[in-house]
Amino acid sequence: MILDFFNTAANLKKISRQGWIDKLSLERPESVADHTFSMAIMGMIFSDLENYNTEQILKIILLHDLAESIIGDITPEQISKKEKNKLENKAIKLILGKLPPSLQKQYIHLWKEYQENNSKEARIVHQLDKIEMALQAKIYSKDGHSKEKLSFFLNSVKDEIVDPKLLKLLLKILNQP
Repeated sequence: MILDFFNTAANLKKISRQGWIDKLSLERPESVADHTFSMAIMGMIFSDLENYNTEQILKIILLHDLAESIIGDITPEQISKKEKNKLENKAIKLILGKLPPSLQKQYIHLWKEYQENNSKEARIVHQLDKIEMALQAKIYSKDGHSKEKLSFFLNSVKDEIVDPKLLKLLLKILNQP
């Protein structure tokens, strides 16, 4: 059963980030696993610097897109947020159902915490998700992709960041050449 879980999670390496395909027409964008790894590094450093619960933040980061290993990376233009949440909740229960009950309970709790955005750690993870997207947009910009098309991603994050230190970091990212 645990091997089934690992195989499902490893599938994230094959799931491309759909927004980069749709908006930039990239043939080989980052994978969901690439995105999650980058977020995990950011989460670890930010959490340790700011004395958040690093273990909780890392677990939420590792879980936050896990449902995409089954349903794919669905963008807001494809289906409603309510429908996406239903698909994700069904998928995460199936995925986590491959683990021992004690882990299922713990991870479902963290999943719900993230979905409901009801803890300081969940709120930080949501903001880190946006920061990572802005950083990736800047990386694609440096690689020569359309700054005009990338502005959609960069402008979409500004209102999402409320933590003063993350906002300062975002401004540094946005002001990079």
